[in-house]
Amino acid sequence: MRKSIVAAAALSVFAIHGALAQSGVNTCPPGGTIAGFPDPTRASQDACQMAVDVFQVMAPQLGLALAGGNATLGRGSALGGPGHFSIGIRGNVFNGDLPQVESFPTPSTAGRQARALPAKSQILGLPTADAAIGLFGGVPLGLTNVGGIDLLLSATYVPSYGDAGSEVQVKPDQNWQVGYGVRVGLLQESLVVPGISFTYLKRDLPKTTILGTSTNLDVNITDASVKTSAYRIVASKSLLLFAVTGGVGQDRYDESANVQATARGTVSGVPASFTSSVVPLAQKLTRTNYFLDLSLNLPVFKIIGEVGQVSGGTVDSYNSFSTGRADKSRTYGSLGFRLGI
Repeated sequence: MRKSIVAAAALSVFAIHGALAQSGVNTCPPGGTIAGFPDPTRASQDACQMAVDVFQVMAPQLGLALAGGNATLGRGSALGGPGHFSIGIRGNVFNGDLPQVESFPTPSTAGRQARALPAKSQILGLPTADAAIGLFGGVPLGLTNVGGIDLLLSATYVPSYGDAGSEVQVKPDQNWQVGYGVRVGLLQESLVVPGISFTYLKRDLPKTTILGTSTNLDVNITDASVKTSAYRIVASKSLLLFAVTGGVGQDRYDESANVQATARGTVSGVPASFTSSVVPLAQKLTRTNYFLDLSLNLPVFKIIGEVGQVSGGTVDSYNSFSTGRADKSRTYGSLGFRLGI
């Protein structure tokens, strides 16, 4: 159990234009044979491909953990200009798919082999903090204002884990990463008018190195980079003690890494190990995002729950996983609190 939790945390750290995604299917070079025996490239291709497919399945999940739903939980309109702000903390969680690297089969030294690799369902996610600062209150128009502008900020903490020799090591270049964005108020919420806004928020993770070791396979993932940009149209209305907020938008995930793998097996009955060349990977995916927030309005702060779903885009991997496709629709939830004036 402890090993599974550690693996989940590590892969969560590592881990969408239309249906465009760069596939890792043909990224590991095939190599050849020398005097009837596989050369190092061919002997390590299967291990390399399994490492690539781990990237394929985990990267979109980390994009979801970062992007979540609403840029500011429970908020659908601009703050109202200078002197207004809000700060909040939340956790985005979903039922993810975690490859069981420690149970992967022994890599073939005769080239890559298509398999159904073992994976299990695992609750994954990330905690984030966010802030909004009112910059412009907008222009009065009847019972509302239009054109209000807020600055949006977010912060994500990525811990380091594992020492030299550990089965799993996670080494971010830095532990904190700051995101930024903007909210434009289309309608300022008032007693009779709902709040409507457009938001853009860019959130990334620091470049990270992930090392994984099992009996038959070593995975070395360096310069792992996950960049997200989220566009939202959001509407909200406060109903005294409660407030309801809903929105729709688009998430764009831009993910890359350098992958290298070592296979340990036998050639003609003789134990041997083979290390692949470094394979650069890139994956871009765009997904549609729907969400609904319910807020409890307390005197000092708000408690907010959110439920949403992402779908769309295509991710093709050479190996399949027992939990299904990497690009399947996923339902997520968020819980947090927010205070502000």
